[in-house]
Amino acid sequence: MTRKMLTLLTALVTIVSLLSACAAPTVTPPLPTFTPTSPAETRTPVSTPTASPLYLDPTAPIEARVEDLLARMTLAEKIGQMTQVEKNSITPEDVKTYFIGSLLSGGGGSPPRNTPESWADMIDGFQEYALQTRLGIPLIYGADAVHGHGNLKGATIFPHNIGLGATRDPDLVERIGRATAIEAAATGVYWNFAPVVAVPQDIRWGRTYEGYSQDTGLVSLLAAAYVRGLQNIGGVPALSDPSTVLATPKHFVGDGGTAWGSSTCIMMEHHCKLDQGVTDVDEATLRAVHLPPYIAAIEAGALSIMVSYSSWGGLKMHAQKYLLTDVLKGELGFQGFLVSDWQAIDQIPGDYYSDVVTSINAGLDMIMVPYDYKKFIRTLTAAVEAGDVPVERIDDAVRRILTVKFRLGLFEHPYANRSLISAIRSTEHLELAREAVRKSLVLLKNEGETLPLSKETALIYVAGVGADNIGMQCGGWTIEWQGKSGPITPGTTILDAIKATVSAETTVRYHRAGNFGEGGKADVGIVVVGELPYAEGVGDREDLSLSPQDAELVTRMREQSEKLVVILLSGRPMVVTEQLEQADAFVVAWWPGTEGQGIADVLFGAYPFTGKLPHAWPRAMEDVPLPRTGAAPLFPYGYGLD
Repeated sequence: MTRKMLTLLTALVTIVSLLSACAAPTVTPPLPTFTPTSPAETRTPVSTPTASPLYLDPTAPIEARVEDLLARMTLAEKIGQMTQVEKNSITPEDVKTYFIGSLLSGGGGSPPRNTPESWADMIDGFQEYALQTRLGIPLIYGADAVHGHGNLKGATIFPHNIGLGATRDPDLVERIGRATAIEAAATGVYWNFAPVVAVPQDIRWGRTYEGYSQDTGLVSLLAAAYVRGLQNIGGVPALSDPSTVLATPKHFVGDGGTAWGSSTCIMMEHHCKLDQGVTDVDEATLRAVHLPPYIAAIEAGALSIMVSYSSWGGLKMHAQKYLLTDVLKGELGFQGFLVSDWQAIDQIPGDYYSDVVTSINAGLDMIMVPYDYKKFIRTLTAAVEAGDVPVERIDDAVRRILTVKFRLGLFEHPYANRSLISAIRSTEHLELAREAVRKSLVLLKNEGETLPLSKETALIYVAGVGADNIGMQCGGWTIEWQGKSGPITPGTTILDAIKATVSAETTVRYHRAGNFGEGGKADVGIVVVGELPYAEGVGDREDLSLSPQDAELVTRMREQSEKLVVILLSGRPMVVTEQLEQADAFVVAWWPGTEGQGIADVLFGAYPFTGKLPHAWPRAMEDVPLPRTGAAPLFPYGYGLD
């Protein structure tokens, strides 16, 4: 080969190389990808090792991770994080398309097959689509696990908060929070819309049972304990652990102080009287009675607070910039995020555009839409582009949401913690619920030392719908939003518990209507009366007397029993003055949950009565609400026989 040919060949190779280099695409380091594995496994996000953004580094400070991620986000991605949608109203594909930040199950919002595995499959299925978005920001899934994971069939159902208020036991409440967190996390629910920290001032309110007490100090004590239980392990903050869940004190602020007749809401064709009404008090009273439980919850580590439907000072709470931003986020230093209640911003006067603008500018960070999320996203986007909602307000909201997601460890463990499924309705949790039932019982009357009963009693009559009714024991927010009478979930009824406790020689006969024929008088009659389940404004009641059927049943059982024990299942104090006179012993069991054996434990003397009234007890309906009427109660706050 001649020198000239070699020179030409070398030049040709150089030209080809240059052309190849020009034709090759510029390689941009890809954004992280999240590789889902089998739904049955514990899954974690996997990032591309050659290009790992700071926000995916679990060893980096959370503040730095948040700022790194926020700087990468488009307006659409930010607004998606501020959007919470009800799970039946969205497809998994739209979770990805609209960058949705949160989903929820409303009351009764279970999958078609209500098992822990199906819950985990459902939530993980949504999560997989969230992790396929450009930035791979995980969802946070919420539910109302207000007395255990109540939407889940087979969960451990604890006494409602009013019963826990009767225990006066913060250690017990903290342990219940811990057990609830474990059962929720097993199914992928890492956000619990609880505890209710209202201070109910009028027992006619349908949410009285969701509050711990009429007393601000007791509510503050138990609210803080429950927050710690959900978010701590062994008394130590451990929110990033995959067995803890985010608490949500609610409903900010004053929902327990609404005035009778001030509500305009209609719920299931029921005209509310108190729920979602007007808290007609001055600011000093609002701060003294209703604000302290939030201070206690924040000090305990609360990072999410739900805002109330109620109004104060002429404004819906969702429009209250002074209370939400100036007081809660400013004065109290709340560092978490605020979430709206169900479709609550729609109640702000004005059109939908102004509702969105007003609520976000007031300080709401996440909006529970819960249905038309596309409309909300379009509206908030337009408001930002028009300058009606500052970008700074959007960034503040998203910064708060992302901070909580990082603190929860969702980027490291976004999926259900299926290793905890075996803890659902475990022996340990059932024993805890049984302990809570025992400690929640309040003894109002015990003539002639009727209680404790002897296990050797020869003949016992048991009557009342509530005696053999798990659904009535559990009350509202159990399997369904309003709860439901009947065998809705596994548990031990009061009748089952009595039969399991007495001696083999004892005869226990049950008739729900108390018709025992010619069997003669029982040595002891036990009659279970009270309220069927309800929730929210559906439970607003003008008359809290027993039903005529229950009143007649007590009279019938009195005639057939040497000694009569009345057990009241209810979500609040009721007017039972006449029935108290007929009974030899009267026990308030509230809505105790699934573990009726705890009632029999105390009735038959294995444990003493220790519960104390969390509310004063009225003598008659004209005395309600105590203490506003100034009437002397039949039993004062704190009453309870040993």
